[in-house]
Amino acid sequence: MQAVILAAGLGTRLQPVTRDRSKAMVPALGRPLVERALMPYAANGIRDFVLVVGADDQEIRRHFSGRSDLDVTTRFAVQEERLGMANALAAAAHLLEGPFVLSACDSLVSVEHVGEVLRAADSADAVLSLLEVDMELVARSASVELDGVRVRRIVEKPAPGEAVSNTVSLPHYVFPRRLIDRLPGVGRSARGEYEIQDAIQALIDDGETVVGIRAEDRYQVSTPEDLLALTIRLLREEVEPTQTATAQVGAGTDLIGPFRIEAGVEIGDHCEIGPDVYLESGSSVGNGAVIRESVVLRNARVLADQRVVGKILSSLVSASRTALSPPGFPDEN
Repeated sequence: MQAVILAAGLGTRLQPVTRDRSKAMVPALGRPLVERALMPYAANGIRDFVLVVGADDQEIRRHFSGRSDLDVTTRFAVQEERLGMANALAAAAHLLEGPFVLSACDSLVSVEHVGEVLRAADSADAVLSLLEVDMELVARSASVELDGVRVRRIVEKPAPGEAVSNTVSLPHYVFPRRLIDRLPGVGRSARGEYEIQDAIQALIDDGETVVGIRAEDRYQVSTPEDLLALTIRLLREEVEPTQTATAQVGAGTDLIGPFRIEAGVEIGDHCEIGPDVYLESGSSVGNGAVIRESVVLRNARVLADQRVVGKILSSLVSASRTALSPPGFPDEN
């Protein structure tokens, strides 16, 4: 089976993190979001990936041309205009040969859930990943009406009073190749996009078996706050607290795990780094700085004696004044 990963988004809500890279290439503890998104599929045996990218995103091509350590094959399709998921899938259609997965680079689910979705495709024409949410959140997603596990109706971003349930469809699907034939019949929605949900509803209306598999959770990365929370979660899950750093570290500096400090980072003397800190290659830390529960991205500099707690610093944000401070973390600048 092939997998299509949608990776053409600009990531406007992730700015300033995305001012110098696409949303797909935002680092989640050293791996781009798009790589994090395809990893659960690779872990379940999929090796053939089609990435739908923006025309000007050369960084993603370079990454999968030699920097990624995943044992997968990647090809690229270009979405010239960002006009919705059905439009993005149409851009990749010429590379698809049979049943395929469709997923988005900013929605992360577990290896186990992906396995359940793929197994369900053995006895259904199409499979949707589902999640129960609070009713006030349904309008952000696609509301799904079920009969047992069978999907009877799907409504994208329903207006108040139009939601068919508080079960929503996540951007993780398994489709038959013939779904591509429904794409020309998808018109623009009220928000000006071509919605994949219209093609799914066409399958349902034609009598095809479309089922839903419920996820226990997913991690959506839409804002800097989401990215910081995800990074801290990954640090605690993937990094040993007793690790050592390979970067250039000054005298008298304390490193408190878990942390990840990439090669090419420069850290001054008498600093305190950690716990829960990720420093991307190309960043630097001045003498006497304190960094906790934070992310410092490439080309960003933490100033001497700066305190950075619960923040993301990018190269385009002043470390001393306007660093991103998510709710729930104290501002200690």
